[in-house]
Amino acid sequence: MEGRPYLHVVLYQPEIPANAGNIARLCGAAELRLHLIHPLGFKVDDKHLKRAGLDYWPEIDLCHHKSFEAFLESKDEGRLIAFSSHASEDYPKAGVRRGDYLLFGRETVGLPSSIREAYPCYRIPIWGKVRSLNLSTAAGIVVYHYLHRMGRF
Repeated sequence: MEGRPYLHVVLYQPEIPANAGNIARLCGAAELRLHLIHPLGFKVDDKHLKRAGLDYWPEIDLCHHKSFEAFLESKDEGRLIAFSSHASEDYPKAGVRRGDYLLFGRETVGLPSSIREAYPCYRIPIWGKVRSLNLSTAAGIVVYHYLHRMGRF
C-alpha cells in the first residue's frame, strides 16, 4: 500500500482466529491497514486464521503490537474511534476522516471500560434481542459505510 491508508482497523486482543482472518481479508480488499493488539487468543499460524484469509495474506498490510500502550506509541496523528455495544451514540454520528483508527474489542467482553471512557465510542444499532453482532460483521458494516461516506466509492 502506498501512502497513508484510508483507514486503520484495530483489533484489541481478538480471540477467534476466523474473525481475525475475515477482517484481514476485508482490510486487504479495501486497502486498509490492520493492527492486532496482543495478547491474541490464537497463534498467528492457526489454520482457521489462515483459511479465513485464504491466499490473500501477502496482500494484507498487517501490524502487530505487544500491548495497547505499544499500539498508542506507534500510531500517527489519526484519531482513535472505538466501537462497543455499550456505547450510546450510533456510529454514523462519528465524523470519520482519512487516517482514522477504528478500534474493535474482544469477541466475548469487548473493550475495557478504561478505553471506552478515554476515546470517542460508538455502537452499531441493534433493534432485536441480540446483544451484539459478530466482530467481523461489525467491522465490515463500519468500514464500508465509512469508505462510502469518504467518497471511496
